[in-house]
Amino acid sequence: MFKKALFFLAVILLCGEAAFSAPAQPSAPLIVGGNFSEQANVPVQTKVFDKKARDSEVNFLNQQLREKKFAEVIRRINRLTARNFLDNRFHLILAIAYDRLERYDDVIYCAGQAIAVAPQDFRGYILRGGAYLTKHDYDRARIDVETALKLNPSSRLAQELKDKLDKETSAKAVEEPKQPAAPSTTPRWIILYFVAVFVAVLLFVYWRYEDVFHQPRNAFSRREVEVKEQYDFIRQIGEGGMGKVFEAYDKVLKRKVAIKRVRPELVRSSYVREQFLSEARMVALLRHPCIVEIYTVIESESSLYLVFEYVDGQTLETRLDIDGRLPFSKAKHIFEYVCRGLHYAHSQDIIHCDLKPGNIMIFDDEKAKVMDFGVAKKAIDHETGARTVAGTPAYMAPEQQKGFMRKQSDVYSLALCLYEALVGQVPWTVKGFDIAKKKIVPASKLAPNIPPEVDELLEDALKEDPKERIQTIDEFWSRLKAIDPLPEDLERTHY
Repeated sequence: MFKKALFFLAVILLCGEAAFSAPAQPSAPLIVGGNFSEQANVPVQTKVFDKKARDSEVNFLNQQLREKKFAEVIRRINRLTARNFLDNRFHLILAIAYDRLERYDDVIYCAGQAIAVAPQDFRGYILRGGAYLTKHDYDRARIDVETALKLNPSSRLAQELKDKLDKETSAKAVEEPKQPAAPSTTPRWIILYFVAVFVAVLLFVYWRYEDVFHQPRNAFSRREVEVKEQYDFIRQIGEGGMGKVFEAYDKVLKRKVAIKRVRPELVRSSYVREQFLSEARMVALLRHPCIVEIYTVIESESSLYLVFEYVDGQTLETRLDIDGRLPFSKAKHIFEYVCRGLHYAHSQDIIHCDLKPGNIMIFDDEKAKVMDFGVAKKAIDHETGARTVAGTPAYMAPEQQKGFMRKQSDVYSLALCLYEALVGQVPWTVKGFDIAKKKIVPASKLAPNIPPEVDELLEDALKEDPKERIQTIDEFWSRLKAIDPLPEDLERTHY
């Protein structure tokens, strides 16, 4: 009774809608049910039908449905569709025909197509929900029935379908009473497995951080106390990727110092701590008036402290933030001290690796010192150089970004610092920079009174290939020193 009501209601609803007609053709490829005819490759001519023709075709198909010629309806629609004679209502008609033939998988497919075309049409949901109910897929049937009722609360057919669904699901619940769950017992092998995994994790943690478990905690505590007893921390004066820098007073030697507290996560393991200490001790051997001196390295339980010479001045980065850029004569004077400091470090086979305006300290009327050799590396006399990645990306040479550090890498960074000092920006942020060819805009085109020789110097120092680049800091300074400044003009840059 329910199927008959479903069938006749759908036929009545479809009778008044539009469709197109096409002459019946010999067997053409089917698109529903997965079958194809023997004339799938026969060329056909597409015809265009107006609304009146489509309505006539739909009326003809509905008449065949009333005459129960369901197989003929399916064949006709598939022939029309194969010849591109399309109408959105074909999906509903096909779903009705398949439902009468009890081909419920095809009903679900065609009704789904109808829903995709017209999601607000409740009839597709009723047809698909009825097919799901017949296949005992109650969850999906309930979703479609509830959707149909939301779209058309007065639909008698949807309500009948809901009542039948409720009846079947309640009967199924009575027939299959819920059995009390038997108490589950965990197999012994699962318990042993998790115990073994837990023990393995504990062993891994112990071996990985064995040095932490064996640290002489009393010695570390004593060192922590010594740091606080010897130094009065006055204020924080900086912060970088490696830690915070404080102005402090050495109560023993009666002098100001700068103390960098290295972040604990950088030196957590014993191997990294020892590597950092060895490099810090290496840099502490540098003694030059153009390099900020490291006085000592102090270990504590939670971190490392680097005690530096305190310089009362401002960084080049701060100066550029205030002034925008420097005249060439002042920049040349400052970079003379920078070149002297780097030349001395290179003579000791130490590469700075992180030269940038924030690590150039200016004091006492344009004098300068290079500071923060925190990631400095020992130069290696072979082709690859020191193999590691460290530094500030905007100032790193191409080979340094790949982990190969050379003395020529410091030359590259030095040239970038000079460019920024003269222009106010690094080359990569200047409008007109050719990123494909790595062609920078000449500094003389961006700021006034920069000698053309400076452009040549920067171009040679910023070569991509370190072998083609200016090879030494001494050569860089010799060429910079030979450039005479033009009459200074303090007008602002014009980029």
